Amino acid sequence: MGFGKVGSEVARRAKGLGMDVIAHDPYAPVDRARAIGVDLVSFDDAISTADFISLHMPLTPSTTKIFNDETFAKMTKGVRLINVARGGVVDEEALLRALDNGTVAQAALDVFFEEPPPKDSKLVHHENVTVTPHLGASTTEAQEGVALEIAEAVIGALKGELAATAVNAPMVSAEVLAELSPYVVLAEKLGRLAVQLVAGGSGIKAVKIVYSSARDPDDLDTRILRGMVTKGIVEPISSAFVNIVNADYVAKQRGLRIIEEQILLDGSPEAPINSIQVQLANVESKFAGALSDDGDIRVEGKVKDGTPHLTLVGPFSVDVSLEGNLLLCRQVDQPGIIGKVGLILGTMNLNVNFMSVGRIAPGKQAIMAIGIDEEPDKEALKLIGETPSVQEFVFLKL
Repeated sequence: MGFGKVGSEVARRAKGLGMDVIAHDPYAPVDRARAIGVDLVSFDDAISTADFISLHMPLTPSTTKIFNDETFAKMTKGVRLINVARGGVVDEEALLRALDNGTVAQAALDVFFEEPPPKDSKLVHHENVTVTPHLGASTTEAQEGVALEIAEAVIGALKGELAATAVNAPMVSAEVLAELSPYVVLAEKLGRLAVQLVAGGSGIKAVKIVYSSARDPDDLDTRILRGMVTKGIVEPISSAFVNIVNADYVAKQRGLRIIEEQILLDGSPEAPINSIQVQLANVESKFAGALSDDGDIRVEGKVKDGTPHLTLVGPFSVDVSLEGNLLLCRQVDQPGIIGKVGLILGTMNLNVNFMSVGRIAPGKQAIMAIGIDEEPDKEALKLIGETPSVQEFVFLKL
């Protein structure tokens, strides 16, 4: 579960032991998995068929306690669970119940929700649990590895190679940095929004960033913006820390191909950029309304009065501030839908701070973009999904 650097290495070793290996990672390229004989499957398929489940996923809002009573109930009885990822991805009370009822035959853990775990932890003392300390890089071998990595990084930097661990930014003048600062925020938020619309499938391989500007391409330095889009896409789905120095390196390491295009506009070049559009090709979307006619996930934004705004989702024009939380609903364009959804949010004590509706044509398809202060609970989302004429919806954290 999680097919990044560590997960793929575990898969290689499991293949060497003659095991049939499957993996779940909605953002991993399918060709990288196939190269070592691993099939990428859905989350439910993975947990319901595996005899051994090894966790290598980051701790994010979507993976917090993802292994709970509901998911343990779907597993093969007698499954073995290894968690060397983050303690928070497993509901420890639910794991105890699964161990006691035999669903999980054995568990091996070196991470816990609370570290170090309490001395009277039932999980630590369970007869079918093997535990080791979460040492991280606190071993002689790891310290030596860090020293070697630093030396190699310095040599690579002196050769002009991409720097994976540099903390300094590329040479960009203070004037350019000040001018682009609001667009830097916009770029990261567009990347963060786009990746949350991905449902999985073949993984993200290609990212296209389109800048519309009246500036001559030679006068527009987009390195920072490219880096921030990469940061927005990668950080929510991994434990990697991305900055404008290592962004290209991280993208290359994850098999992401970043393509940039500039559309030259007529008019005054005073503002450096009119809009930024982020496109993700060949991916499945959890919100079909975000798909363009070409089948790409497509979001676009502008800076208005110094604030980043979302102005396009798929083929739908909207205008909402990119801050807080966002609820996107696709519905049939007819009277009363806005009021029904608003009533549900109000009844659940969820405050709406902005709203925008975009439609293709009267009476056809429309998208409602609603900004809310708090995250809605499952009951609120269920009621919205059951609202007549609401065809789909998605909740996004910005």
